[in-house]
Amino acid sequence: MSALAISGLKKRYGPVTALAGVDLEVRSGSRTAIVGPSGCGKTTLLRLIAGFEAPDEGSITLDGHVMADQTRFVPAHQRGIGVVAQDGALFPHLSIADNIGFGLDRGEAGREARIAELAYIVGLDKGILKRRPHELSGGQQQRVALARAMAVKPRLMLLDEPFSALDTGLRSSMRKAVAELLEGAGITTVLVTHDQAEALSFADQVAVMRDGAFSQVGSPRDLYMKPRDRMVAEFLGDAIVLAARVVDGHAECRLGRIAVEGLVHKETVRIMLRPEQIAVKRTARQGMSGSSDMLFAEVSECEFAGAVCTIAVRLLNNPDPPDAAAIGSTPLLLKHSGIDAPSVGEIVRISVTGKAHVLG
Repeated sequence: MSALAISGLKKRYGPVTALAGVDLEVRSGSRTAIVGPSGCGKTTLLRLIAGFEAPDEGSITLDGHVMADQTRFVPAHQRGIGVVAQDGALFPHLSIADNIGFGLDRGEAGREARIAELAYIVGLDKGILKRRPHELSGGQQQRVALARAMAVKPRLMLLDEPFSALDTGLRSSMRKAVAELLEGAGITTVLVTHDQAEALSFADQVAVMRDGAFSQVGSPRDLYMKPRDRMVAEFLGDAIVLAARVVDGHAECRLGRIAVEGLVHKETVRIMLRPEQIAVKRTARQGMSGSSDMLFAEVSECEFAGAVCTIAVRLLNNPDPPDAAAIGSTPLLLKHSGIDAPSVGEIVRISVTGKAHVLG
């Protein structure tokens, strides 16, 4: 059953089209992440769902009840939707405890215990509950905003970049805690984020937006491994896109002969591989002779980043001239474990695992 249904949603600001016809269904109790470049319409969509603005065309339905269409508009305070804005939007004159418990009845039994529990869930120390928002860091304020929105257990939660002010380690643990809390409470959630990894790990459904409309909607795994086009592929992570000729279910390209997913009806295509599908193994330059079925490369750059490093390689025995340092004019960038990564100038043997995805 769909908790949230959006159909043909359009919104214009003067000559600027913010939303150009958005359709989306969000299952009850699920988590959907909306990602896309700045200015694509993500926040506008969230504002329309929340009831802060009215659409020009289309409809928004929540739990079978129309929230907005051409004849009806339910104001924000009557929709039962929780919203966490990017800046937190806390009440400066209230204590942290009163901010968290703002939506709770003051006479409700166990109110203080509930406030303390919510503070703990979002990683706040009980000792700060008596402070005011201006006495907290930006990250702490955002956690208070999350706790306040979750306190009333809304039927729909809208999160607009809620983890952006948090440190990397806390961001990951907080995201997991929030996801578990929302799932346990059965709260349907829509998250807007610029962080692709956050969207893929947090959501059951991911929607990639471009120019006021969705380019592709689906499960995180499907969008990552089977993107519809190059924009979706590159927006959701590093991608290696190659021109190829498909023969008998295999793509013939600069990385050799690689099996492709599904039936392909065109001979000339572009295929996509994720960097983690390509493995590199050190070898000696003299080991290249007599190995025409293997692909070798020289490491031209190595960027160390802890657990994973990025290496750029120059292909040596691909069909193009051996001094071609690129796929086109761009170096072939691969991922490698930060432990024992090859150094600049070393020769490596390249192999591909899995199948290539043919872009539309």
